[in-house]
Amino acid sequence: MAAVALCVFVLALPAIGARASYGAHVTADEPQYLTTAISVFEDFDLDISDELAERRFEPFHEIDLNPQTIPLDDAGRRVSPHDPLLPALLALPMGLGGWVAAKAALAAVAAATAAATLWLAVRRFGVDAGLAAVVTGLFFAAPPLVGYATQVYPEMPAALLVTLGLAAVTGPLLLGGSALAVASIVALPWLSVKFVPAAAVLAVVLTLRLWPQHRRRLVSVMALLAVAGVAYLAFHRSVYGGWTAYASGDHFVDGEMLVLGSDPDFLGRSRRLVGLLVDRGFGIAAWNPAYLLTAPALVALARRRPPGWAVLLAVFATVYATATWAALTMHGWWWPGRQVVAALPVVVVAAALLLERLRGLRWLVAAGCLAGIFNWLWLVVESSTGRRTLIVDFEETANPVYQAWSALLPDHRRFTGASTALTAVWTTAIVAAALLVWLKMRPSPPPDSARTSPPGRDPAERVEPPTLADATLPARPDPDAGR
Repeated sequence: MAAVALCVFVLALPAIGARASYGAHVTADEPQYLTTAISVFEDFDLDISDELAERRFEPFHEIDLNPQTIPLDDAGRRVSPHDPLLPALLALPMGLGGWVAAKAALAAVAAATAAATLWLAVRRFGVDAGLAAVVTGLFFAAPPLVGYATQVYPEMPAALLVTLGLAAVTGPLLLGGSALAVASIVALPWLSVKFVPAAAVLAVVLTLRLWPQHRRRLVSVMALLAVAGVAYLAFHRSVYGGWTAYASGDHFVDGEMLVLGSDPDFLGRSRRLVGLLVDRGFGIAAWNPAYLLTAPALVALARRRPPGWAVLLAVFATVYATATWAALTMHGWWWPGRQVVAALPVVVVAAALLLERLRGLRWLVAAGCLAGIFNWLWLVVESSTGRRTLIVDFEETANPVYQAWSALLPDHRRFTGASTALTAVWTTAIVAAALLVWLKMRPSPPPDSARTSPPGRDPAERVEPPTLADATLPARPDPDAGR
């Protein structure tokens, strides 16, 4: 875990100095988070009106900054339309070391997320430690995870909370595990309201786990979550003027629900189900081909059905559905993959489980991740030397590997006949690969079979979950095991 974390941290650092846009080291929402972090450190509040007036953003955003917010009262108070937990986390490093230290702090969060993902794969799902370490290290060293290790967004902290929450709700029903689960559930909405669905899934699973034998603790947990929910709404109503942080934004003066779009076409957004993977510019497989393994890996997880498999699938499906139908756009002013980063640790664990069985895929996955690392480092060099930027024109990179590979992918911003045909081809290929994995993989054998338990799993633990509750968490020990 320490080795993987250190590698991820070191590989993330070179991107700190890369330009996000021409005239700014950070752009879009990033300077908003950093400016708010300054306010939290110096003034202990979220009001950035004085920081905007004093142009405190100039060290990391030399050009004029779009404030994104409107005066909320007669005193001219301005609050950035973003939830406050990320600025609070970055306040100390921002105050002591500026924007460079803030980005380094996020790199440390990414390192912790990689370590937690490795722990989840080995201790909860019994993956061989060596294989899990290599798979985790490769995926976290490649985009988009390495990209959000230094870009100032709540995605990587959310990925850490999701991973810790999964570790808690799939583990023993100890007091510490319940506390960790509650902490993750409560904290996720404070990073962004878009993480509420993922927090809700974790809350449901925790309820199922506590209900049979720990009803008193369940009552306490439900009371804590209820108080936390009321506090969240009351805080936002008081500080932001609405039920979410979007209420203070200048783009949402006609209603907070405009964050979903003024006239959303949810049916049309369904093409993101494939586009989030294979879109030419913003698909995560465009920059790291190993993510073509996503659907087969999740199918393998469902086919093998290790204890806790349903929880992983539910969390991934929830985050992916939010990115597909709730997000305003797939092609935003950010690095590709932002909307799905919080669920990618699930893909890493599922991929490790798949590669444990299908050894022939290991070199393909390694090659895909290494190509992704190469793509990222090439772009970092270009963005650090003024040739390109991470946000404005990253698709125009001179990288021959990316240019050759992306030519085979559909462009969902120009959904022409060619893009439609390519989307159909890739959809068919992904479905076929998932079906093939389903046919090749076999469910874990029943508990009375002569099979030794995988590393990191209690020998007394049952393998297949026969009920919904057991499908979402490790099964209870067999009292006759070991006789």
